[in-house]
Amino acid sequence: MNNFTFYSPTLFAFGDGEEKNTGALVRRFGGTKVLMVYGGGSIKRNGAYDDVAASLRAAGIPWVELGGVQPNPRSGKVYEGIELCRREGADFILAVGGGSAIDTAKAIGVGVPYDGDFWDFYSKKAAEKTVPVGVVLTLSATGSEASDSSVITLEGENLKWGNIKSDIYRPVFAVMNPRYTCSLPAYQTASGATDMLSHIMERYFTPTEHVDVTDRLCEGLMKTILTAAPKALEDPSDYNARADLMWAGMLAHNNLCGVGRRQDWASHQIEHELSALYDCAHGAGLAVVTPAWMNYVMDRDIARFAQFAVRVFGCEMDFRQPENTARAGVERLVAWLRSIGMPTTFAEIGAKAGDIPAMVAHRAKKPGGFPFGGITPIHEDDMAAILELAAR
Repeated sequence: MNNFTFYSPTLFAFGDGEEKNTGALVRRFGGTKVLMVYGGGSIKRNGAYDDVAASLRAAGIPWVELGGVQPNPRSGKVYEGIELCRREGADFILAVGGGSAIDTAKAIGVGVPYDGDFWDFYSKKAAEKTVPVGVVLTLSATGSEASDSSVITLEGENLKWGNIKSDIYRPVFAVMNPRYTCSLPAYQTASGATDMLSHIMERYFTPTEHVDVTDRLCEGLMKTILTAAPKALEDPSDYNARADLMWAGMLAHNNLCGVGRRQDWASHQIEHELSALYDCAHGAGLAVVTPAWMNYVMDRDIARFAQFAVRVFGCEMDFRQPENTARAGVERLVAWLRSIGMPTTFAEIGAKAGDIPAMVAHRAKKPGGFPFGGITPIHEDDMAAILELAAR
């Protein structure tokens, strides 16, 4: 196990009815006027908007709104939010929704006190100040309610970057009521479960040795997601399944599972190019990319991929030919993804093999470019080969 520092300062208010404390939490963390950031109309249909508004009103906290945040959040809303926050004198940003609203709120937060372009922080400039950000979570997926990162797409150039990584981006609090996720469409629930599973896998597949504690944490969370997602899809009102997914999504990405080990993140880096080009759901893109990445790199550490197959999917260990076990694990992952309605091929998300060179070239523009990955370096030809596997 490697040396590490773990810091996770976010306060979590978890459970049915905790949204009633939103206004008090804003007050607790110094907010006197709120910029509320959210997406489409879902928070008004599921009651989250009215509940949060009532709580802010009860606490005597005025607010202004920035709605219309899209999946794969765009820079345009960030610029709009920065200007609105400054003009209205908001000193607290409250994201009500899922990862897109939260990532947008984080970008606005660091942009407000900064004299330059907020995009500087997505180009590897370190942020030093932020307007505090709080969260009322309505979608179990990205774990952005607890993470130290944010992903934004720069419009015009279509650059989907998440280079920032600092504790300054962690929300000061997250209100997590699983009830709000019961009205989600099945595809969003499945995409969210895939995203959180991938967050754990990016940490699980590591070249670092002697990481038994975090291995077992990863495996337990992955098995919980594999069980809870089908339950939530079969019965959308299953509170316990929704609660398991919501808490697992947070634990998947607050880095508790990733301490002391080198992490990978190759699948995420490759997927960002897919969703930047085709605007597919992030979880759906990961469902297509991750199995292809696994098949391409598993020979670098066949024992770890076989361990994944045995411990997470219950495959029988083939001691003579462990590669057979590793391949069986990928097959079971693909079968599970298909069982919850996720795409696993290029065609299902509208992707084209002919666009692979463009995606590789687009990736090269990103700070750090190539190589990337933890279990093995991914160069331009490797990324192309992985996408070609995904395209078959």
